Parts: sequence; C-alpha cells; structure tokens
Amino acid sequence: MSDTNNIHRLNIDGKEIILIGTAHVSKYSAEEVKEIIDVERPDSVCIELDEERYKSITDRDKWKNMNIINVIKEKRSIMLLINLILSSYQKKMANQFDIKPGQEMIQGIQSSKELGANLILADRNIQTTFKRIWRGVGFWGKIKLFYSIIFSIFDDEEISEEDLERMKTEDMLSSALNELSTSFPKLKKHLVDERDQYLAQKIKDAPGNKIVAVLGAAHIPGIKKEIYNDHDLEELSSIPPKTFTSKIAGWIIPGIIIGLIISTFSIDKNTGAEQIISWILWNGSLSAIGTAMAFGHILSILTAFLAAPITSLNPFLAAGWFAGIVEAFIRKPNVEDFENLSDDIFTLKGFWKNKVTRVLLVVIFANLGSSIGTWVGGADVIRMFFKTLG
Repeated sequence: MSDTNNIHRLNIDGKEIILIGTAHVSKYSAEEVKEIIDVERPDSVCIELDEERYKSITDRDKWKNMNIINVIKEKRSIMLLINLILSSYQKKMANQFDIKPGQEMIQGIQSSKELGANLILADRNIQTTFKRIWRGVGFWGKIKLFYSIIFSIFDDEEISEEDLERMKTEDMLSSALNELSTSFPKLKKHLVDERDQYLAQKIKDAPGNKIVAVLGAAHIPGIKKEIYNDHDLEELSSIPPKTFTSKIAGWIIPGIIIGLIISTFSIDKNTGAEQIISWILWNGSLSAIGTAMAFGHILSILTAFLAAPITSLNPFLAAGWFAGIVEAFIRKPNVEDFENLSDDIFTLKGFWKNKVTRVLLVVIFANLGSSIGTWVGGADVIRMFFKTLG
C-alpha cells in the first residue's frame, strides 16, 4: 500500500517506527489501521490508551463490577463523574453522526492480537492526567472548570460539521476540553504536551525492531519532536506534591475560626454562642441544600447538615463523603443502574435519575455547599468578633 499523509515513518536506534495519525471519529481510520498492521506485520503495536480506558473498551461488565462506596472512600468521585461526562460527550457525537469514537483503537487491539504482536498501552493513566490538571488550577479554578465541563457537555446545541472536522484531528480528551483552553492555559501542558512526551517514550521503548503506533492526529507533531528526547516516565506519572503553603492552608481557616470563637467567648459568651450557631447553620444548611439539589435522600441531606460544620474544621474530612456513603447505602445502585449508565449520562435528566451518578452528585454538591458555607460562615464569625471589640 502507498503511504498517505497520515503515515509517518521514523528510524530511531535501529528501530523502524510507523506512526499512524488517526481520526478518532473517522470510519476510514480503522480500515487504515487494519491495512497497515496486516502489511507491515510489526513486532509491537502501540495504542493511545491507558489501562483504564483499555478495560472500558474490552470489559463490558466494568461498570457492573464497580463498587460505588469504594469510589467515595478512595476520593475518586469527581474524577469518575468527569470520565462519565466525557463519555456522554463522545456518545453525543456518535449518535449525531452515526460514528463510533475510538474504533481505530479497537481495530489496533484486534489486529495486534491476530498478528501475535506485543500490545503496548502507550498513554498515561487518565486519572494522573486529570489529577495533574486538578492540582494546578486552584480552588475557584476547580469549581469553574467542573461547571464549564458540565454545561459544555449538556449543551443542547448540535455539533456542526466544522466542529466535527476539527475533532477528527484532535485527541478525544483534548476535543472535549478544547473550549476551556483559553480560560485554563495550563490544560494544554498536562493534556497534550506531557502526554506527547509520555507516548513518545513508550513507543520508543516498545520491544522489537518494527513498531506501529496508533495515535490521534493531534499528537503526531509533538511525538515526532519528543521521540528524539529521553523522558522520565516516573516523573510524568507522578502527582506533584502539595506545597507547604497549601498543606497548612487547610488548617489555617479552621484554626482562625476556632481561635476567634474562643476569643469571643472570653469577651461575650452570648456572641460566642451566636458564632457557633452561625457556623453550624451556614455550613450545614448550604451542604444540605447542595445534597438536595442532587436529589439526595432525606437522610443524606440530614447527614450533610450534621457533618459539614465538623468536617469543615478538618481538611482530612468532607461532608460529601458521609452524605454520599449514606446515599449509596439507602439507594444502593443495582445492576440495571450500571447497565443503563451509558444511556443515562447522555441527558441531564438521566444524570440525576441514575443512582450511580446521583451518588456522585451528592458527594460533589454536598462538598461544594460545605465549601461555600465555610467562607460565608467564617465571614460571619469574623464580623461578630470585631463587633464584640467595638
């Protein structure tokens, strides 16, 4: 077969490396992947997937086997919800244009198995990518990013042909988050640049003398540049540690609040009692309202109200974890909820109806309400403290 503009041949350290720049939403790309692997018969086939996304493609029972309570305990609620939102975005494209996103990756898996070649999952873990993004945007940035993703995904406006053509040359994660890049310039570093480096190193390290790599076209320029450099996969896979300032920040506000209340009590016990009541009401009420917005059970709402004033004073705890676990126990997701997950995440109504996503929403909205309550309640505690001084 004759090479097209999508095929890029490199020779590095005695290895022949063939990069296939695919369109994630193109039927033709899958056919091209099959043809190239059949003709070239490589020793290894690298695909732009990590272990988690590979299992999502190959294990249809993945959602059914998920333990939602463990997800909450392991602090993976928001990451799982973002993954589900991105899945709904992909399904929206698939339904509108009668396409199957990621078909070229599936073909790469099938062809490598048929050939008996080594299958290399060359992409960085998606959770690592999200965590590195999450760590770099700050508190208010997290809120803005999360809501930007939600509202962009649930936008009823149909995807234009022009948008589709752009997506054909983009990585699926990048295309889903592309519109946020102007508000969050750091996204590109973690979402594209670092993954180019990671992919390049994995491809270069793949066993054998002939390597075929199936990649989104957007990664080709970066990989062709980075593959000649050496990259530390361990460093690219690490989560940057919190700075000393960020570590103590979680204790500063609780320390100030407790110190002000104690100081106020020493001056005016009645005002000190009012501070405590204000702190409880603002934290508890706003966390409970957040849980109610997620249509949580009445006991989950009550749990959020009782937990928030306490968890707001301890950076290792969160009201949403308690409310979410209660929600999961009372309204335990069943097999049908997991089976319907791929359809329910496609609509806003379905997101709130499905018990799996509802538990996740309870965790996130309860935490959000508690965070806002901390700022509002803390401001009121400070106001009353200065009032006693006057």
